[in-house]
Amino acid sequence: MPQEPATEPPPPSTNPLKPTAAGTERAKKIYTQDCEICHGTKGDGKTDVAASLGTPVPDWTDPKSLANKSDKELFDIIRNGKDKMPAEDASRAKHDDVWNLVLYIRAMGKGRTAAPAEPAAPAQPVTPAPPATPATPAQPVTPAPPATPATPPPAN
Repeated sequence: MPQEPATEPPPPSTNPLKPTAAGTERAKKIYTQDCEICHGTKGDGKTDVAASLGTPVPDWTDPKSLANKSDKELFDIIRNGKDKMPAEDASRAKHDDVWNLVLYIRAMGKGRTAAPAEPAAPAQPVTPAPPATPATPAQPVTPAPPATPATPPPAN
């Protein structure tokens, strides 16, 4: 009797992942294969396929288009499909892949589609530069003593 493939447990209600370089690369690969044809390279939804659907495709480059959607809602739309959008099959993308797609799509609204390689190290406090040393003032000019009136020649 053939054994059924193991299924993943239900996804959590919030995105358990943080952006990483590896997660972003995987999401980009899936997005390119499965999403880009309708949603566009930049995520703006301006493609011939999207236009032919007769259904508005959201512009993910506009942060307002995602503002009222939770990560879980986006996960569910990707996983289950919506309207004319097909579902992302679990055999092609595991839960973590879909969560990374959510992060990838959200980054489009922030003007970037790549995550930092690793979390940045905490910023070191900037030590202010010492105040500039004022230029040595010119030596004061000592005024010449007042001219002494010429003494008249002695009278004879």
